[in-house]
Amino acid sequence: MAILEIKKAGDPVLKQVAVPVERLTKWHRQLLDDMAETMYAANGVGLAAPQVGRSLRIVVIDVEDANGLIELVNPIITMRDGSEVGSEGCLSVPQVYGDVERAARVTVEYTDRRSRRRTLTAEGLLARCIQHECDHLDGRLFIDIAVSLRKEEAKE
Repeated sequence: MAILEIKKAGDPVLKQVAVPVERLTKWHRQLLDDMAETMYAANGVGLAAPQVGRSLRIVVIDVEDANGLIELVNPIITMRDGSEVGSEGCLSVPQVYGDVERAARVTVEYTDRRSRRRTLTAEGLLARCIQHECDHLDGRLFIDIAVSLRKEEAKE
């Protein structure tokens, strides 16, 4: 496994619409492993492939709940319900946080690392994270849709 470089706001890959994965290969599974390792090393709760310079529709999420690590390949949000505003940050936009309106509950369909189709319904932080990471796959950053932004200094 390897820790990958996280691209920062301004990098063109973060504004591209990511390409679907046609067929999961050993290379893609290694990318999933490397993305998870990178996310954990950066103390993040989600990471999308464009954030590590790969314009692919791949996401890893771990909000430290009963689901553990979730790997989403070609995720599609099929249901959005309710609305809530919450604070978000992003590994690609260090030290910037903002309030973003998101659906309170979502259902996402995706392929797992074993090429099986899955469906997951989520609420709370997991729902917010799924929406945030899926935005990355469409070339959108949270700072593009935040209702307010604030800068915070790095904590020691």
